[in-house]
Amino acid sequence: MKNNTSALFPKIEPYNIGRLKVSEIHTITYEEVGNPEGRPALFLHGGPGVGISPSYRQFFDPHHYRIILVDQRGAGRSTPHADIRDNTTWDIVDDLEKLRSELGIENWVVMGGSWGSLLALCYAITHPNSVAAMIIRGIFLGRQTEIDWLHGPNGAALIYPDEWERYVAPVAGATDNVAAYRELLNHEDDDVALAAARSWTRWEASIMTLFPDPDSLAAMTSDHSALSIAQIESFFTSNNFFLEADNYVLDNAGVMVDIPCHIVHGRYDVICPPISAWQLHKALPNSSLTIVPDGAHSPVDGGMTALLVDAANECKKY
Repeated sequence: MKNNTSALFPKIEPYNIGRLKVSEIHTITYEEVGNPEGRPALFLHGGPGVGISPSYRQFFDPHHYRIILVDQRGAGRSTPHADIRDNTTWDIVDDLEKLRSELGIENWVVMGGSWGSLLALCYAITHPNSVAAMIIRGIFLGRQTEIDWLHGPNGAALIYPDEWERYVAPVAGATDNVAAYRELLNHEDDDVALAAARSWTRWEASIMTLFPDPDSLAAMTSDHSALSIAQIESFFTSNNFFLEADNYVLDNAGVMVDIPCHIVHGRYDVICPPISAWQLHKALPNSSLTIVPDGAHSPVDGGMTALLVDAANECKKY
């Protein structure tokens, strides 16, 4: 089954688009969708650096939820674009709390996937009283094994050798692909940097769906998206996502144990293997875990969409 958006709620436009200055450098853009008096829900995009897509508005019932979607530092419409200065996991965690206070929200249901799942978990560990419930998919815990799986020769490369060859071609012979890409992305020749950004982004865009998705590939490798994704993502990756310990999330799972948590993970997720979802579920015994038989990394692959919408509907009781 290819991309399946039929389970999503109808397309909808924001009733408010706002800007919040969160540091001397960064101003983030956010949008509000749905019911202004509804139950607040926060959507966290992936990457880091991907930005908000209009389809992300459609996972929540707009009659019940006040849906807030944020372009994180350097991503999407936030400014300055693709900037890595003062841009860490913990800076973004602080931004979310500033936004919650700015919008007068006591707590919210938080949905995030891939990097967004790690951000949601770090936010819940830091501010557990701000999170009423979590819906997370494509679980990524920021560990070295997960980084090696995606950027080393003995993980996703063994499943997509053709795309792996394309990915490593610009950094042939490098012992550390991420570090080598960082050098290219900061090259004084803008054309060299942009070509590296497209190559970095193509690798992930090509392996995130169960079947090839030319539209997603084109969107992610466009100049604007490729620059922010590659610059910010490679920066975070090279710094181990700014976690104080390799197993930071699981070590601190006890802080989140009372937060209702729905975990949805594709069986054929090549970017984030299901073992991380399994281990997180074991560390959060009150969580629910659904491994989707026809799912991959994309939230609109096969049965992924319907299960995420079902989880959001389930969270109406919180």
